[in-house]
Amino acid sequence: MELVLAETLLAQSRDPRVLLGSLCRGEVSAERVETLCFLLQRLEDEVARGSEDALPKAAREVATGYLVPLLRGLRARPAGASDTDPGSQARRRLLRAAGVALRSCVRLAGGPPLAAALAEEALRDLLAAGPKPGLEGGTEATVEVLAAVGPCLRPREDGPLLERVAQAALVLALAGDGEAAELVAGRLLPVLGQGGTAALRTVWGGLVAPSGPDRVGLKLQVLSALADELLPESFAQQLGPDARCCARFWRTVQAGLAHAEDALTRKRARYLLQRAVEVSAERCADCICGPRDGNAGPSLFWWSEKKKDELLKFWENYVLIMETLEGNQIHVIKPVLPKLNNVFEYAVSEENACWLFHPSWHICIYKRMFESENKILMKEGVVHFLELYETKILPFSPEFSEFIIGPLMDALSESSLYSRSPGQLIGSGSPLGLKLQKFLVIYVSFLPEDIKSDFLLKFIQKMTSRHWCAVPILFLSKALANVPRCKALGLEGLLALRDVLQCTMITHQILLRGAAQCYLLQTAMNLVDVEKVSLSDISTFLTSLRQEESLGRGTALWTELMALSSTLLPKPDIALCDWLRVNESCFGRSSTCSSIGLHETSCLNAYVKKLVQEYIKSPAWETGEKCCMPDWCEAKLVALMVLLAVDVEGMKNQYSEKRRTQNVLRIFLDPLLDALVKFGTNAYMPLLKTDRCLQLLLKLLHTCLLKGSSTQDDEVLTLLQDFVISTAESVSEFILRKLTMNELSSEPTLGRQIQRVVSMAALAVVWEAADQKLELQRDSLDAGPAERFLASLQLNQTLRKPHPKEQSSFFEESSSSQGWGKIVAQYIHDQWVCLSFLLKKYHTLIPASEGELLEPILPAVQMPGRTLQSALDALTILPSDQVLPVFHCMKILVPKLLASSESLCIEAFDMAWKIISSLSNTQLVFWSNLKGFVHFVFDTKVLTIAAKIKGQAYFKIKEIMYKMIEMSAVKTGVFNTLISYCCQSWMVPASSVSQGSLSSAKNYSELVFEACLFGTVFRRDQRLIQDVQTFIENLGHNCAANVVIENTKREDHYVRICAVKFLCLLDGSNMSHKLFMEDLAIKLLDKDDLVSKSRTRYYVNSQQHRVKNRVWQTLLVLFPSFDQNFLNRIIDKIFQAGFINNQASIKYYIEWIIILILHKFPQFLPKFWDCFSYKPVLKQALITVLQRCFSHNFSIRLYALVALKKIWSVCKTWQIEEFDALTAVIESSLNQVENMHGAGNAKKNWQRIQDHFFFATFHPLKDYCLETIFYILPRLSGLIEDEWIAINKFTRFTDIPLDAGFQWYLSPTQLRELKPGDWAQQDVGSNSDEADNPPEWTDVQKKIIPWKNPVPDLDLELVFQGRAAKLGKSISRLIVVASLIDKPTNLGGLCRTCEVFGASVLVVANLQCISDRQFQHLSVSAEQWLPLVEVRPSQLTDYLQQKKSEGYTIIGVEQTARSVHLTQFHFPEKSLLLLGNEREGIPANLIQQLDVCVEIPQQGIIRSLNVHVSGALLVWEYTRQQLLQDPRHDIPAFPETGY
Repeated sequence: MELVLAETLLAQSRDPRVLLGSLCRGEVSAERVETLCFLLQRLEDEVARGSEDALPKAAREVATGYLVPLLRGLRARPAGASDTDPGSQARRRLLRAAGVALRSCVRLAGGPPLAAALAEEALRDLLAAGPKPGLEGGTEATVEVLAAVGPCLRPREDGPLLERVAQAALVLALAGDGEAAELVAGRLLPVLGQGGTAALRTVWGGLVAPSGPDRVGLKLQVLSALADELLPESFAQQLGPDARCCARFWRTVQAGLAHAEDALTRKRARYLLQRAVEVSAERCADCICGPRDGNAGPSLFWWSEKKKDELLKFWENYVLIMETLEGNQIHVIKPVLPKLNNVFEYAVSEENACWLFHPSWHICIYKRMFESENKILMKEGVVHFLELYETKILPFSPEFSEFIIGPLMDALSESSLYSRSPGQLIGSGSPLGLKLQKFLVIYVSFLPEDIKSDFLLKFIQKMTSRHWCAVPILFLSKALANVPRCKALGLEGLLALRDVLQCTMITHQILLRGAAQCYLLQTAMNLVDVEKVSLSDISTFLTSLRQEESLGRGTALWTELMALSSTLLPKPDIALCDWLRVNESCFGRSSTCSSIGLHETSCLNAYVKKLVQEYIKSPAWETGEKCCMPDWCEAKLVALMVLLAVDVEGMKNQYSEKRRTQNVLRIFLDPLLDALVKFGTNAYMPLLKTDRCLQLLLKLLHTCLLKGSSTQDDEVLTLLQDFVISTAESVSEFILRKLTMNELSSEPTLGRQIQRVVSMAALAVVWEAADQKLELQRDSLDAGPAERFLASLQLNQTLRKPHPKEQSSFFEESSSSQGWGKIVAQYIHDQWVCLSFLLKKYHTLIPASEGELLEPILPAVQMPGRTLQSALDALTILPSDQVLPVFHCMKILVPKLLASSESLCIEAFDMAWKIISSLSNTQLVFWSNLKGFVHFVFDTKVLTIAAKIKGQAYFKIKEIMYKMIEMSAVKTGVFNTLISYCCQSWMVPASSVSQGSLSSAKNYSELVFEACLFGTVFRRDQRLIQDVQTFIENLGHNCAANVVIENTKREDHYVRICAVKFLCLLDGSNMSHKLFMEDLAIKLLDKDDLVSKSRTRYYVNSQQHRVKNRVWQTLLVLFPSFDQNFLNRIIDKIFQAGFINNQASIKYYIEWIIILILHKFPQFLPKFWDCFSYKPVLKQALITVLQRCFSHNFSIRLYALVALKKIWSVCKTWQIEEFDALTAVIESSLNQVENMHGAGNAKKNWQRIQDHFFFATFHPLKDYCLETIFYILPRLSGLIEDEWIAINKFTRFTDIPLDAGFQWYLSPTQLRELKPGDWAQQDVGSNSDEADNPPEWTDVQKKIIPWKNPVPDLDLELVFQGRAAKLGKSISRLIVVASLIDKPTNLGGLCRTCEVFGASVLVVANLQCISDRQFQHLSVSAEQWLPLVEVRPSQLTDYLQQKKSEGYTIIGVEQTARSVHLTQFHFPEKSLLLLGNEREGIPANLIQQLDVCVEIPQQGIIRSLNVHVSGALLVWEYTRQQLLQDPRHDIPAFPETGY
């Protein structure tokens, strides 16, 4: 078409110069410039034949007088204009046409001189514009000029100019990722690369220079454009450097493969890699790229002709893996993963134990997987990497160590990776966590000794570099704890472990936080080199552990040998005391003095003795040193080390009987005891010393009294209590003196107020110790001075803030409003601790109402109303972590006042609940406060009194009960605390006939009812936390956190376990017990009926399904208590439930309980058969089953046949003659089904249903036990693992014991050995091993983005699609018109087809269709990469005529009288494909506009194809024909008869 136009123009004028002049005049348009371009190209041909001699001057005039000014005059695209904007498209078309015309002019004008002049001028413009983002300043036009004249420059003569142009172009290309950079890379740099060695080396030097990671994409864009020069094919000359030999080139490619954020950059990197491999194979010559930075090791890239086949196989697999990862679809990627194992096999030489390929290539694959948005793919990558060292012995590589500490640990921070596998029991542990543990143990074991320390230190420091979620930090700590013992860490490592403890566990769940601390302590004991750290360093590290969460005295971690559930190593894990004993003489000396000025010693006893002496020495003002306020942290450190040293000495006594614990403790605490004895007599003892002594006494008792210490047999605690009692008189006298004397002072000082706080705290701890030692409590109710003082003390009395004059700069922070508030809160807290002791001791003196005070006069005890009001006031001023003693006082006061002061008690309930509901369950204080709250609100006395008077308190308690149940949905474990306490309170011993406590339970039976049905459907993150907490709990005493942290059984299962065990304790022969269970059963049946009638969606494992499941489980537990009278009331509901459409597990439970009822009470058989409208027993069964054997429903027939087989076997055993008439029918039916031919589904399903557990193995009488009800049946019936309650959980939950005679825990049959499976499913699990370990298939899916042109070509067509250019796509000249199509599904599929095969544009009737969901579902984002044009059906005639004028052939897809078969039609390059409507095809008026109609040959009966399918066939045939004409594509031609 273009040639014809040029010939026509030349024929009209004999002088081409006149013709050129006429085209350069008039209005500028793309059509005019394109015509000029065609004419110039035709004139070039004439000049080549020597027929024109006068053209150079004319061509120069056109270039300098018309084209260059035209290009300069073109402004940049307006801001905000898109690629598809008509104005932008017209401007781009004009630019490209002008550039092509300018090149022709330069060639006609003589070439190099004009080209050099134009290039100099354009270069000045380019440098003046600078590397600005976008295309401002006419940069695009300048680039077009340089691209046009570049091929005409001479490599030698114009070499300096080419270098300067190359430098400027490279700067622009690397300046940003805008259109200018793309244009330079796509059009200008390839031209310069062909212009000689100098320019190419200039560009190459800039590309390989060091730069930031943000330039990777830009560099790869330039490298792809220069690929033909840097990686030339075998027949081409190597003008520039060989990119294969440059390490920086390969680092750039690797960075693009692994770190690029966009697919196009990764695609360019893969292209360069593939081209380098192909070029190496074609050249048949060895090539090597030196190792990075000169280090010994494999080259980044090398080629050996001797190993060509192995190298090709390696890189083929490697590229396939990288391309497959682009799909992000796990079902496509998983079959390719075995090839990753092959890549490792090729890469490692087992003979020489070295890497053949640089390991950074493998790391690129894992990085790509780790950065995937698909979490499943991310997990697959992590698991594959962790499993590497289980099956392979890989040589050491620094890159692998860096990768582990960097990207791998970043990936391991994702909590969702640690979820349990399908079918895995709750609490069995994370598979990924176990793999991580194995990996770290193996990897560290293989590390060279000189590298191991550095690796572990960096690993731990990485754990401090970010805020980790609870689950990842737990499993990382657990993995570290199992690393084989070695001397790898020094002081820096110990400090890093301390940073992990202090910085990363602030908001974690308590149990997980405590367990992680245990593992980190074990890590320190395993890995720290004791010769590099001092006892002072160790003691400081130990104070970073929270004793109330992990380091509890008496736990296995403290004193006993513990096993961290490791199956990897035979080594026994050592306890802290044992570790200190073994290494006592090995500790180093600190280079600096400790905070208390202690001189270092390596002997533990000497260190501790000196520690105590330095702590309680004379205060600083006596020695002239600066005085400071006592430090509680310092007291904690001293107390901890004293108790550790005593226990270590006790271990020595156990082994060598050297001396007794009492003597050792006495030696350590002599300075403290001497000072305490003198408290009452030495009035001149320094106040700071007294405060320090009291603080140390408090911390010693507090550490001993922490949960985890066995207080009954604790010799150390006994000795401490004896020491306290021996000095009690002196200490009490001193404390009372300090508490009272300050009241006489009008101006309190900071020192006196602090003494008062410390004195009150000391008194509280002393009384707590006395309260736990019963023999120290006096039986007499006589009140001593301390009791009288506290009973008369004004409650909630705050300490006045010291006068500012008394504050030094040192105390400014301590006495600030915030700091002083904490001190005052502690003081009030200790008041209530002491008051709770008083109320407990003198509870018999508390009156129900206030009256005359009797001896002993104790106002706080004898005026309970005022005391309770003070307790409410205390709740308003105390922080949440200090309110527990107030709850303890309320527990004693509320039962006394509920009847007389109900409103005050309700106010107490409300205020206490407000505090509980505001706390976070990640706070340790939450659980102790919750327990205290439950103990006083749900106290048996309170419940009984409230139920008796039926006042507002009764309804308030129930309101709080339901709020707590609701809270349990987000704070797991709240309901556990409530139901456990209530059930323990309501328990009645078997020998007792008391009904008082159970009558209270009857009034609150809703609590047991809700407990039986409790269980939330967690979000994934909540379920993960629940699973991991259960895993930690299952470790039992092997994890010290389970011992130290109170109430760890917070899993939802324990709510139902508690309720079930409580119900099992009830005695059906006791009338009150019986009535309670019957009332509960009726409520359960009503709940089942309500759920059945609910409109909420009911599907497998839905909340509705789970609730119904729990209803029938509880009814089965209650069944033994049902008698005939009660069953008469509920039997109809049970039978009715059996005929409702239910999930399989519900049907099993209902049928089971019906069988149990009919077996125990045969009198209900007639009522049962009434449900089927038949009378006799066995005969009705046969007739009913036979009828259903002929049902249309396949499942019903199968069930009926199984029932028929079982019933008929019973009839034959009993030899019942009346059934002889049915023998022939029944026998023939059973024989027919047994002898079915073939291997179809019918025969398979018949066999499966007979083998189904409910028909083949389950025995309703023998299998009646808790294990079958709560574990076996849910597991076998397909319920989610959340509903499986293992029987060991019943035995582990000891809060509610069962009678010794309770026998129905375990199933005696083989039912427990069966595996889950359903007859209606296919053979689930038959290939489970193959699924877990997929084989390496010979062929796999390969879904990749097609790659034809790595960068935009130099001679692109005049209308170039911008978006496609960014992708490097090949664009055809095919236009597909779908304006007549209505359905979004057809349009979406057609859009996808057009994008895949590179159509230039898709025309639709309305662009709004792309927002349709059905369209998007079929198009899979193709509309983002394919130009769409809106042409309404009424506009089609004009649109087709316009395209005809542009040279397009209009092709209709329709069967007409003159239609051509598709197999015989040759598509022109410029083709427009018109598709018809789904129902009516192409209208008659449009058929007249067609140049040709094409029809698809058919051989079937149906006369038409779907419009999308028809369009897809023609689009592919057009694409195939165009590809056949392109010599670069080796595609076999299809025979004409191939369709």
